[in-house]
Amino acid sequence: MRPVSDLQRRVAPFQVVTDMVPAGDQPGAINEMERRIRGGATDTVLLGATGTGKTATVAWLAERLQRPTLVMLPNKTLAAQFANELREMLPQNAVEYFVSYYDYYQPEAYVPQTDTYIEKDSSINDEVDRLRHSATNSLLTRRDTIVVASVSCIYGLGTPQEYVDRMLKLQVGGSVERDMLLRKLVGMQYQRNDLAFSRGTFRVRGDTIEIIPVYEELAVRIEMFGDEIERLMTLHPLTGEVISEDDELYVFPASHYVAGPERMERAVAGIEAELAERLGELERQGKLLEAQRLRMRTTYDIEMMRQVGSCSGIENYSRHIDGRAAGSPPNTLLDYFPEDFLLVIDESHVTVPQIGAMYEGDVSRKRVLVEHGFRLPSAIDNRPLTWDEFGERIGQTVYLSATPGPYELTRTSGEVVEQVIRPTGLVDPQVIIKQTKGQIDDLVHEIRLRAERDERVLVTTLTKKMAEDLTDYLLELGIRARYLHSEVDTLRRVELLRELRLGEYDVLVGINLLREGLDLPEVSLVSILDADKEGFLRSGTSLIQTIGRAARNVSGEVHMYADKVTPSMQRAIDETNRRRDKQIAYNTERGIDPTPLRKRIADILDQLMREDADTEKLLGGAGRQQSRGKAPVPGLASRARVARDDGRPGSEARGDLVALIAELTDQMHAAAAELQFELAARIRDEIKELKHELRGMQAAGV
Repeated sequence: MRPVSDLQRRVAPFQVVTDMVPAGDQPGAINEMERRIRGGATDTVLLGATGTGKTATVAWLAERLQRPTLVMLPNKTLAAQFANELREMLPQNAVEYFVSYYDYYQPEAYVPQTDTYIEKDSSINDEVDRLRHSATNSLLTRRDTIVVASVSCIYGLGTPQEYVDRMLKLQVGGSVERDMLLRKLVGMQYQRNDLAFSRGTFRVRGDTIEIIPVYEELAVRIEMFGDEIERLMTLHPLTGEVISEDDELYVFPASHYVAGPERMERAVAGIEAELAERLGELERQGKLLEAQRLRMRTTYDIEMMRQVGSCSGIENYSRHIDGRAAGSPPNTLLDYFPEDFLLVIDESHVTVPQIGAMYEGDVSRKRVLVEHGFRLPSAIDNRPLTWDEFGERIGQTVYLSATPGPYELTRTSGEVVEQVIRPTGLVDPQVIIKQTKGQIDDLVHEIRLRAERDERVLVTTLTKKMAEDLTDYLLELGIRARYLHSEVDTLRRVELLRELRLGEYDVLVGINLLREGLDLPEVSLVSILDADKEGFLRSGTSLIQTIGRAARNVSGEVHMYADKVTPSMQRAIDETNRRRDKQIAYNTERGIDPTPLRKRIADILDQLMREDADTEKLLGGAGRQQSRGKAPVPGLASRARVARDDGRPGSEARGDLVALIAELTDQMHAAAAELQFELAARIRDEIKELKHELRGMQAAGV
């Protein structure tokens, strides 16, 4: 189902803004994909080798086609990396990020064998929640939108039509009763809070109403004269600075599951009817405990929905709220896109199987909950799409991968568009097979050679224990080494990769974490231990992906330690050599000398360090020390600004600014430590603005 509304989508062209130009075989790949898509091809496969600029190709393709686009990736990390790169190339367009908003998620479950009920436990990342709402807002209001999402985008979401119908349209000169306006905001799940003004809340000061939409970082101010809207403004919620005067504004609901009173009454009636029917079934089966459990849980949820319009776990009743028939598919992010959207599936060899597996994993857990009286049967319909339902909702699709899977290749009868020539002229690494006898001594020798040249080494093992034991052994030999696997803290993983690039150690030992999406130009050697042990970690696809980790260095090599050449090894070696021969021929024909890839070592942690140094220089150590342990003081910046205009001593205003900068610096580091990098970046930008203000005061002698 597509949203049908009176909303006029803003029409603005996709426009790539960059000094780069398509290079290598990017121009040919872009032209061929455009030709196929415009020719009506349903499926297109781009076989893109590591480091060939697939993200840039997508940006240039979007500029050519001028169609809303959904890019799906297998996890949050790769999605964030892809989104950031697209934002740099398409700064004037809406590049949105849509992933699961849980930092931690333990789904509701029941284990009959031990009679153990596991209550749902989760931690929602407010910033990711804002970005999800921002994505749906952009899709409904503008055509120049690219949404970069994880596979969670095929999970149930509220009805787009109801989301639009509950939208609040504000217009200067329009007439609306003030109390009615406030009731509408409450009905849209916004909360009134006149003290702590934050996202998803509104506050009232006489005839002035201020709202921070759940999908925005800026606030909206409505100034009324009686029942008439006199002024509309977009303003900074912290400083109060007016960003723009507006004639018309839209405010969308604070929840994707919002429903009007009539729809909610119909939903409650449907839930009550289903409850009565299900209780009868359980009692006829003699399941009195299950019936009592279901009655208590469901009647409580119904009462909450009647009183406040929502309840914990309201998504389990989404079928009734949407008015869908039993067994029918839920609404998802796909339903917010217009009919002509383009789907791009990156790392398709991983993402496609994930899409197909999500439904069964979710439904099997909920069937147990329903059977034992923890949920109504309709809870099963709050689910991901099945593979067939997903296929019905998509149109033209582009699959990106260095190793396309059998499904993608079947869809295109084996035809692919190749992009294996790198703009830098770098070629795929040489693959060398070595005997397992004496492999550790040989590995140590190769590591020492690279360390002398200030190059890095990746070593892949089959088990966590082997990774840890090998690291300990290398450390005993005086080699600077670290290990990386799934039990390493997430923030520590980011730090480990950064430290490797900076040369704080020379060898990183891991398992399958060293495959898709790891961008380490300093790595000149990838050593694969037990390469001849057939299995998931040593399949042809995994080996090709692992080999690609050495493809960003001029002198890159891959050493496979094996006593025999398996079919998977042979496939990986043959494909690597095929690409390598093509790349060398291209370089020779054009006289290209491969250029080392010098990628800037800069992530949010690096930016925080630079911000710290600048803050210390501006404030001195005293400012930071004074703020340690203090709670945030709302509105300090606003009061500092007012202080300069109302005759208060300038030293007081400056002191307020110093205190706020110091406090926000602590909050920035806390956000980074909790992996809320988007929030940390926002606070960093706020600090920059406040420091600019402080420097202005200092320059003026205030």
